[in-house]
Amino acid sequence: MNSELRAFFERVRPAIDETLNELLPSETASPDRIHQAMRYSTLNGGKRIRPCLCVAAFAGYREEWKPILSVASSVEMIHSYSLIHDDLPAMDDDDFRRGKPSCHKQFGEAVAILAGDALLTLAFEVLGRSKDFPADRLMQVISILGRAAGTRSGMIAGQVLDLEAEVTPASASQLETIHRSKTGALIGASVWIGAYLGGASESDLENIRIYCDRIGLN
Repeated sequence: MNSELRAFFERVRPAIDETLNELLPSETASPDRIHQAMRYSTLNGGKRIRPCLCVAAFAGYREEWKPILSVASSVEMIHSYSLIHDDLPAMDDDDFRRGKPSCHKQFGEAVAILAGDALLTLAFEVLGRSKDFPADRLMQVISILGRAAGTRSGMIAGQVLDLEAEVTPASASQLETIHRSKTGALIGASVWIGAYLGGASESDLENIRIYCDRIGLN
């Protein structure tokens, strides 16, 4: 990452954290246990790479980037959901995440599953109620994020292939597919969405699509 982009990320990250704090339900709101788990797993000092990339792509076309913050934060919610579920004993079985007990170790497996589900649904709720962009554009964003998180070429597809690789070792091409789906899909979607909502031309969006197809493989 070059110094200019790193400096931009340093400016954006606190704004993302503030937006997430505002969008996530209060930890005292009922049912408080699930809301505590959602906040515990999301407001934990992550790098915010995906939402920062979304904002950076948007800022390439708009001088004022604050309107994209809620959309970018919804991307981070989806990422956080995926980490909660990845850490579960039935998946990667990780006890720690970013130096703290993973969600299921802190709150139990049942609450962790529901917290992940809740973050995924909240992300789409946030997009659906946004007033910052035209409805047709938001519908396209919802579709793109659904695909990036889904079973055809998204995170769930990558996780399934990753689990299968624990039984039968994956080939080089299969490993590439796993990384492209499990990691690259949401990162790529973040960049594309930022540019799309920023007003990128069709030719720019096509070039960004090609670029995004390679994200997550390095």
